[in-house]
Amino acid sequence: MLEKMEILHVEKVIEEIETMTKDAENVQRETLKKILEENGSAEYLQNLGLNGRTDPQSFKACVPVVTHQDLEPYIQRIVDGASSLVLTGKPITTISLSSGTSQGRPKFVPFNDELMETTLQIFRTSYAFRNREFPVTNGKALQFIYSSKQSRTKGGLFAGTATTNVFRNSQFKKAMKVMQSQCCSPDEVIFGPDFRQSLYCHLLCGLIFREEIQLVSSTFAHSIVHAFRTLEQVWEELCVDIREGILTSGITFPSVRSAMAKLLKPNPELADLIHRKISGLSNWYGLIPELFPNVKYIYGIMTGSMEHYLKKLRHYAGDVPLISADYGSSEGWIGANINPNVPTESTTYAVLPNIGYFEFIPLKENVEEQVHDRGDANILSMEPKPVSLTEVKIGEEYEVIVTSFAGLYRYRLGDVVKVMGFHNSTPELKFICRRNLMLTVNIDKNTEKDLQQAVEEAAKLIAEEKQEVIDFSSHVDMWTDPGHYVIFWEISGEVSDEVLKECCNCLDRSFVDAGYVSSRKVNAIGPLELRVLRRGTFQKVLDHYVGLGAAVSQFKTPRCVGPTNYKVLQILCDNVAKTYFSTAF
Repeated sequence: MLEKMEILHVEKVIEEIETMTKDAENVQRETLKKILEENGSAEYLQNLGLNGRTDPQSFKACVPVVTHQDLEPYIQRIVDGASSLVLTGKPITTISLSSGTSQGRPKFVPFNDELMETTLQIFRTSYAFRNREFPVTNGKALQFIYSSKQSRTKGGLFAGTATTNVFRNSQFKKAMKVMQSQCCSPDEVIFGPDFRQSLYCHLLCGLIFREEIQLVSSTFAHSIVHAFRTLEQVWEELCVDIREGILTSGITFPSVRSAMAKLLKPNPELADLIHRKISGLSNWYGLIPELFPNVKYIYGIMTGSMEHYLKKLRHYAGDVPLISADYGSSEGWIGANINPNVPTESTTYAVLPNIGYFEFIPLKENVEEQVHDRGDANILSMEPKPVSLTEVKIGEEYEVIVTSFAGLYRYRLGDVVKVMGFHNSTPELKFICRRNLMLTVNIDKNTEKDLQQAVEEAAKLIAEEKQEVIDFSSHVDMWTDPGHYVIFWEISGEVSDEVLKECCNCLDRSFVDAGYVSSRKVNAIGPLELRVLRRGTFQKVLDHYVGLGAAVSQFKTPRCVGPTNYKVLQILCDNVAKTYFSTAF
C-alpha cells in the first residue's frame, strides 16, 4: 500500500481513527481475538489451557499477569534458537534490546512484522493530526537518528535496539517518504559506526539543506539538546567544511566520507551566512529558526524523564513549536499524540485500540491499602484487579498491562499513567513515571517525577546566577547509617558554595512524601547529599551505554542508579568535584 501512495491521505487516516475510537471496547475484543488466533499454537499459550478460547473473560482467567522476569526463560530460548514456537504462532527472527538505562542492563524483547506495522500505524496517526495543524510540504527533516549495529544471537536471530530494528526495516524509509519526512542525511550517516561522527554529519547535512528543512526531530528530546550543544562547540569547523567543500579529517570512516563528498561542494556564501547568523545570536537563543528558517516544529519524546531538557530546548527553539512524539517502549506502542497544539508538559496520548490489548492496574486503591496497614505483608501484596481500556476513570493513575502481537501476554510495562480524558471512547493518557524507579530508604517512596520536581525547584537558585543543571541522577546510599539520598548534578558553569549549599537544602525540602519528611525529622533517613560532577560526566555515561551497544537515539539518562548498575555508579562517583550535605532538618 505504501509503495503506491506518494503522500499520506491525512483526512482518511483521521477518519479511520475517529471510527475506531468510537467503538474502542469492540475493537479491543476483536484485537485480542486476532492476537490469540494468530498465536494460539505458541507453547506458552498452549500450556495455559485456553483451548482455543479468545474472549477477554477466558483470557484473564487462564493467563497470568507477568513481568519481564517471568518471561525471560521463554525469551532466552528464542534468543538461543529454539525450534518450537515458544511465544508466537510464527518464528521470531529479530530481537529488540531495551535501552538498559533503567536496570543497568538491556532486556531482550521479541520484534516481528506485526510490531513494525503497529509502529508505522502510530507514526501515520500522529503525523496526520500533526500535519493538520502544522502542514509540511515536500521538504526535508533534520533527524538526529542513529542506528547501532545489528548483531546475531547464539540462535542466529538479528538483535539490535528497538530503534535500530525500526530504522533498518525497509518499510521505515517508505513510510517517511509518504509522510514527507525524509531525513536530510544519507543512510551511511544514520548507520555510521561512530555516533559522534554521525552527529557532526547530521549537523552538516542540515546546514547544507537549511532552506529545505521543515522539521527537526529525534527519538528523545535529550538527543536534540545534545546535538545543538555539540553545534555550539563545532560550528566554526562546520563553516570551514562548507566554505572549502572538504569534510574535516575528524570524520574517518570511508563510507561516511564518500557519502558526504557527494553533498559537499565549496560554498563560501553559505558559510558566511551561517557565520553571521550564529555570531548575531544572544547566548544561542533562537538558534534553530535562525539556522533553519522554514522549520515548522521540533519533534521527539518530551514527556517523563525528558521534561528536564525542555527549558534548554525552548531556548534553542525560540518561537518554533515543540511537539512530543508518541508513547511506546521497546515492548511495543500504546498511544499517539493527537493533540499537537497543547503545551508539551500537558501532552496526552490516545490509546489506539487495535495495536494491542490493554489493561490497567489501579494504583490509588493500592496506595490506600498500603497506608491503612504498612505492617501487613499480605495487604502490601494485594493489588486491585486490572480493568479494561474503556473501564478506566478520569483523574485516576494506573500501571499499564500490554498484550501484544509479538508474544507478550498480560505484560506489566512498569509505567504509571494518569487518565486525563477520553477521545471518543478510548482514554487519553499522561505519562507520569516508571513505577520501579523509586528512591526509598525505609517507609519513604519518591518516584522519578518527585525527583524531577525537586531538581527543578532547586535549579531555580542557580538560574539566578545564569547557570543550569545540564543533567542529573540519584542513588540511595545504604552504606551510611542511616541511609540517605544522593543527588548527582552536572552544571553548566561555576556556582558559589553558598548557593550550592542552599540548593542541597532545597532538594531535601522538596521531597514532600510524608514517609520521607517524617523519617528525616527523626533522622531515620540521613541528610540528603548533593554531589556536583565535573563537566562531561554524563557524556561518559552515554559513552558507556553506547559501548554496550545502545543506540544514541534510544538513550535515556538513568535517573536512579541502583547498586546493580555498578559501572554507571562508578563513573558518577569517580567524577565528583564537590559534595554538600543538607542542613534542612
